[in-house]
Amino acid sequence: MEDFLNNTSQNESYGQSEIDQDYDYDKYKSLNFIKRVATFVIISICLPLTMAAIYSVFFMVRNDRGAPFYVINILISDVIQLSCLTVWGALQIWEYISSFIYRMAVLASVGFMVCLALERYLVIAKPLWYRFNRSKNMSVVVCAVVWASSIVFNFSYKTTCVAFLLPFPLLIFFLVGTVRALSTSISVPSDEKRRIVGILVLVLLIYTLLFLPFLITILKSKLISYTLFIVSDIFLRCSPLANLVLYVFIRKGTIDKLLAAVGCCRKESNDPQSVSM
Repeated sequence: MEDFLNNTSQNESYGQSEIDQDYDYDKYKSLNFIKRVATFVIISICLPLTMAAIYSVFFMVRNDRGAPFYVINILISDVIQLSCLTVWGALQIWEYISSFIYRMAVLASVGFMVCLALERYLVIAKPLWYRFNRSKNMSVVVCAVVWASSIVFNFSYKTTCVAFLLPFPLLIFFLVGTVRALSTSISVPSDEKRRIVGILVLVLLIYTLLFLPFLITILKSKLISYTLFIVSDIFLRCSPLANLVLYVFIRKGTIDKLLAAVGCCRKESNDPQSVSM
């Protein structure tokens, strides 16, 4: 989105002229119309669902300051993003402020995804350390640091890009480390293991498919067409919708129900073959 980094650096902004000075204006308007429609649909669907998810996760946070605590912060950052998207274009001064707040919320969302992945990794790879060093106050401090960091990294174009790129190797490390530690972890129930791996895979997919493409278009702006830029922008705006799936995955029994449903579908598909034989 032009609004995303246009206030971080005047010399490195991703403006329309930098994309393609000879770009067909009619196609430019059509792509932006598609983006506005997609944004309206995303806001209409995500905002009420996210508010309902926050209300539900709030009761989980009262008993568990681990994964639910980070998920509720992700959902709060999503509400901030959706709110900023609704007011962009109202006034120029408010557009500058909302753009800054939006970038902060996106950075915070990525940061809490890393915290969630780290917490799930520690449950499997370092269960004893996690059990004895885990505290409610620690989760609060971590969240405060993430929100503060999202503001600090927001002032510079380069630090913003670094903050977006750094989570990628961390998320891969947490997933690979968790899978390797599964065989040696005996204190964690099997259903909890499946739920943890499912969350880590989902977090990596959300980052890779929705956040990473936009970062690539920003870093390679002179080599990327405006069409790809709009597509990556829409993908980024879909992140609040994808984050709602995290809420589903942190609920106990969700993975088992999904596996059971898949198993039933396979069984039903195999029944006609067995009858015919």
